[in-house]
Amino acid sequence: MFKTKLATKSHPNHVNPVSISDNVCFGQEEIVIIAGPCAVESWEQMENVARQMNSAPVQALRGGAFKPRTSPYSFQGLGLEGLEILSGISKKYKMPVVTEVMSIEQIEAVASHADMLQVGSRNMQNFDLLKALGQANKPILLKRGLAATLEEFVGAAEYILSEGNSQVVLCERGIRSFDNYTRNVLDLGAVVALKQITCLPVIVDPSHAAGRRELIEPLAKAAIAAGADGLIIECHPHPNESVSDANQALSLEEMVNLAYNLEPIAVAVGRCLSVPANSLLAA
Repeated sequence: MFKTKLATKSHPNHVNPVSISDNVCFGQEEIVIIAGPCAVESWEQMENVARQMNSAPVQALRGGAFKPRTSPYSFQGLGLEGLEILSGISKKYKMPVVTEVMSIEQIEAVASHADMLQVGSRNMQNFDLLKALGQANKPILLKRGLAATLEEFVGAAEYILSEGNSQVVLCERGIRSFDNYTRNVLDLGAVVALKQITCLPVIVDPSHAAGRRELIEPLAKAAIAAGADGLIIECHPHPNESVSDANQALSLEEMVNLAYNLEPIAVAVGRCLSVPANSLLAA
């Protein structure tokens, strides 16, 4: 039995919905789809992404302003400039944005520009950061560590919850294996288990799990079939030119098609997709 109090379900139907805007909420009937590039590169790039995602059942945008990279010589993100781009695009297209925070010192700046703060896999057990985020009045997207057990994952969420922030969404993004054909192994069993154990919404990142763009759509469909409350997927106007994670980025057209192709899966499991923002504007 996990040594958690706040993250654990008190009864089978106990769900703690997490809202990141007036009309985007995790943990309810509607599947939440977050899409965008690994890293924010320019205003033009993000506007291109937002324009096309706004015409699809995609409710939120992603993009990294601060990037944790394996090599110190790789692109580390635009920093504050990237946050300002995200904030401006969010206001223009009325789409909430999700971006990563890597340190306690970054929380204030990121929270002032983003609607949801992401804790990446590498920081899942950065307990000082988790406790600080527990005192922030912002929804948190907590990614599973690359070798974390479910008990460790839920325990990390408990750190945030125990400091007073009840707005936590869990993200399964694959765990490390001996096989290098895929970047990681997507643990859909964990999604099912987490939905049974915790009251927190659970989403899936098939991009980081697969590391190969041709595998993303089937894994996304499987995630929804397994009960995931949403997806976070990487896409880019010119995937092969992406400054990071190019191999796992979908084109914008592929991302739009994927979002629509999820509908029969969602309906089959009693869920639904959002109505595209452009459709609402046209009405």
